[in-house]
Amino acid sequence: MLKYTEDHEWLRAEGDEIVVGITKHASEQLGDVVFIELPEEGREVAAGEEIVVIESVKAASDITAPVAGVITAVNAALADAPGDVNGDPMAAWFFRLKPADAGAMDGFMDEAAYKALVE
Repeated sequence: MLKYTEDHEWLRAEGDEIVVGITKHASEQLGDVVFIELPEEGREVAAGEEIVVIESVKAASDITAPVAGVITAVNAALADAPGDVNGDPMAAWFFRLKPADAGAMDGFMDEAAYKALVE
């Protein structure tokens, strides 16, 4: 199941975890990504907390935790190859999160609602 946030993040449920990345729209708005700072595994986060820093040739941006939970994994390869986000943003995930609430993804947009947001 794929869901989207108003902050242009995609969320994919995998087992009891949520995988988080940014959408193609967000990647295009940022331009060429040159630096990514990822959170620490095991970090407990609150919904809306800034946890990833992305810098591009155009701007700096933050990714926030879409829901409260614990970071279970980070995509360390992005630290060495941040431009992968521009190549395929749907494959270049940033972190995995075990949500504090099992129904955490229920309130996010489906693909049709997200497309309507960005058009």
